[in-house]
Amino acid sequence: MASTDFEVVIIGAGVVGLAIAAHLSVKHARIAVLEKNAMYGMETSSRNSEVIHAGIYYQPGSLKASLCVEGREELYALCKKHNIPFSPITKIISARTPDELPILQNILENGTANGVDLKILDAKETQRLEPNITTCGSIFSPRTGIISAHALMDYYFHTSKNQGATIQCQCEVVGIEKTSGGYSVTINDSGSMVSFTTEKVINAAGLYSDRIASLAGINIDDAGYRLHFCKGSYFSISSSKSKLISRLVYPVPTKDSLGVHALLDLGGRLKFGPDVEYLTKNEQDYTVSDAKRMQFLESIQKILPSVAESDIAPDICGIRPKLKGEGMPRDFVMVHEKERGLTGLVNLIGIESPGLTASPAIARYVEKLLA
Repeated sequence: MASTDFEVVIIGAGVVGLAIAAHLSVKHARIAVLEKNAMYGMETSSRNSEVIHAGIYYQPGSLKASLCVEGREELYALCKKHNIPFSPITKIISARTPDELPILQNILENGTANGVDLKILDAKETQRLEPNITTCGSIFSPRTGIISAHALMDYYFHTSKNQGATIQCQCEVVGIEKTSGGYSVTINDSGSMVSFTTEKVINAAGLYSDRIASLAGINIDDAGYRLHFCKGSYFSISSSKSKLISRLVYPVPTKDSLGVHALLDLGGRLKFGPDVEYLTKNEQDYTVSDAKRMQFLESIQKILPSVAESDIAPDICGIRPKLKGEGMPRDFVMVHEKERGLTGLVNLIGIESPGLTASPAIARYVEKLLA
């Protein structure tokens, strides 16, 4: 008879939590996934650009780089095998002025070090691909694509359930206590406090993963785990102008972000985003302010000069769980907390982009951490 109620409890049913559940439930019978929202994937996982990233920008040797490149190929294979809607649409990173061309060379070298297939195009070659953009040259990425994030999460969800995992929504984790056999986890289930035991806990709580770490007794400031909510808004382009671009088009990145870029979805809708707005309070504010219209128009016209103010409208926004405020981005935190005396607890903190692309590889990485 089992000494604990579960072998593994996964906190958070976003794309990463669900990917881990789908992977671990192949070998482990007693897995529970706990989600505080009414449905899985309602936060960062469903409010993003739905890009399958190639792995170009990340620091060579980082988790973001290695897991993105590994996860990307597995994601394409999953999509083909299980009919998950996707498109290998490709991408260019375009230099608008001659002084941006050396930056393209730096990006090319970084991406190549990560094992990404890339090619430099001159202005004429770039305009043969995208005749309507302003460009002095670009990097072409043949392995960048787009995916239905919802369909991917549906696949992970149903795979987990079919393999015996329990997935419970509308239950918020409010307590984690170390016990001799693992952990006691307390949830608020519609106002009732319910506790159960588990051998292992995987914290995949996204925007609230620092809070979950804190519940387990970790000082998140000392550990460097405190998250900063970074909002990214998108503006859509009218259907009359949506065919002006045929792939993803990115500007040369800034120190804080990849820049407001052109994104096509699987339905052929064109939007631009996301911008960077650090929220003073870590609250989920999903309003897209029309006051950003002129700021967005300026960014859009740098890529597509023929877009007018009347062609754009506020669209969606998402919130990224940033491990650092404005400045240099940090790598994913993916740690088995044995050294803190918390054997069996794995923290995944700051899982922003490329978390969706990397999700199959993250699942395998977590399994190795636990082993």
